[in-house]
Amino acid sequence: MNNSAEIHITSDTLLLPAIKSWEIFLYDQGRSVFTIKAFIGDLRLFASYFPADTSVGNITLKDINQFLEWLQKERGVPCSPKSLSRRITSVKSFFRWLTQTGRLSIDPAEKVLQQSVISPLPQVLSPEEELMVIEVANAYRDMPRLDPRPYTLVALLLTTGIKKGECLNLNLNHVDTQDPKGPTLFIRYSNSGSRYKERKITLTNDWITVYQEYLAKYKPVEQLFPWSPRRLEYLLEDIGREAGLDKHLSFDMCRWTSALNDWQSDMDRENLRQKLGISKIQWREISMKLRQLAGEK
Repeated sequence: MNNSAEIHITSDTLLLPAIKSWEIFLYDQGRSVFTIKAFIGDLRLFASYFPADTSVGNITLKDINQFLEWLQKERGVPCSPKSLSRRITSVKSFFRWLTQTGRLSIDPAEKVLQQSVISPLPQVLSPEEELMVIEVANAYRDMPRLDPRPYTLVALLLTTGIKKGECLNLNLNHVDTQDPKGPTLFIRYSNSGSRYKERKITLTNDWITVYQEYLAKYKPVEQLFPWSPRRLEYLLEDIGREAGLDKHLSFDMCRWTSALNDWQSDMDRENLRQKLGISKIQWREISMKLRQLAGEK
């Protein structure tokens, strides 16, 4: 907010300079690079719809709704429900910022209706399939393979429900085997905008036993799993194939299976939300899906 590019933004400022100012603000707030690129891409498309001399103060609710109508019916480029929903979010966020920072006195996007999109239900492992996966991963520890890595990876995912990106960013010092209350895993973020996702998750003693075998065999120096994302994905696919799954075993499937297990074990819902590291807004859709996956009405 101290950037000079933002200080001079007023209701008379043209769209593109105002969008650039918002981009600077988002970076200053530590927002994800991917989130910023999506927001700014949407806003540049929004700006392209209007004459070049259009200022932010001249945009009305009618203008925004006409832009959305153009996106869906007149642009000539397919606009999926998911893309439309994201673009509405981008426009609403931009004008909310202009209003909250005093650049505009009235938010023209406030009454724009958000069109939420519920993606399809994710695939999960049945209890029988999960048991087969664990048995196959555990069998890798026996002769002649003597490989604790498959179990270390898949059991960690099924126990903690962490995301692929979180798993790839794990360092050795994120595993605490000395906590008097039991072994724990710390999920940490270097990005200040993602600090709310940081959390501590309980690990099992069985996992720690295999983890010690894994450390002795692979001797990782800093990163817990020092392999490429694709290599670890192949490892999960191999486990699933040997377990006889018709499904594609993945990081995402393990996360949803873990979440469903906790849901069905009647874990406190707020504790589950925090364990998954998601916001209260995200939890609305996630909890609805978990309810459906559990067969609840």
